[in-house]
Amino acid sequence: MIIVGHRGARNLWPENSMSGFRRLIALGADAVEFDVQETRDGKAVVIHDPLLDRTTEGAGAVRDHDAAEVLATRLRKGQGAQGEPQRGDEADECVPPLAEVLKLFAPTRMEVHVEIKTDAAGELPPGAIARTVQALHDAGVADRSVLTCFVPEVLAQVLAHWPRGRVLASLDHRSAEMLGGITRALARYAALPGCIVAVEKKLLAATWPQCLAALGSERLGAWVVNEPDEIAQWLTMPLRQITTDRPDLALAARATP
Repeated sequence: MIIVGHRGARNLWPENSMSGFRRLIALGADAVEFDVQETRDGKAVVIHDPLLDRTTEGAGAVRDHDAAEVLATRLRKGQGAQGEPQRGDEADECVPPLAEVLKLFAPTRMEVHVEIKTDAAGELPPGAIARTVQALHDAGVADRSVLTCFVPEVLAQVLAHWPRGRVLASLDHRSAEMLGGITRALARYAALPGCIVAVEKKLLAATWPQCLAALGSERLGAWVVNEPDEIAQWLTMPLRQITTDRPDLALAARATP
């Protein structure tokens, strides 16, 4: 089973940070997941929210700033599990550019899960998919990359632009509801060639037989699995992957006979 470090293991280190990504590599995780937004001048930066406010010392929409401004914006050090301080201690660490993050993972064997995020207006900038795919090829990681999104239309666009690419749908109660319920959501994603579906853990537990029947174990994952007991539980299930903010716990549990 593949263990994916969610936002570079955000319960251990500042999320989507270069220091977190370096530590995740050293930890030995199988894969990394991070998020991409585009700036006003069409540059890809690695940050989850469409707004700067939560994870940085800046404010406003990423899309309303040029790349130079965003890349100079310092990251906040948040709180990890149970309110414990995160372990990253680099001073003045800023929002990283996508190209730099991909360059960091290029020498590794890790899968690279890149979530395509819509902007503060819920829209995807024109050409964003093509630019992201090109960045993967430029960095030499395209053959072990997975483009992810909550929006099925975006994933369909990815496959139309990049027929040999791999995609992953994130699915939780809210997105299932918006797609007309779990049955319709699973059918829609199952129809996308090779699409992996990472299901929020509570929803997955409640609909386990249905999800497994619709997708099979090789196309099914659980997220975000953080507590030791739930990590141990999901590691015993027939899944492709678990996505976690605590890959240290998951790796240790997987290594325990």
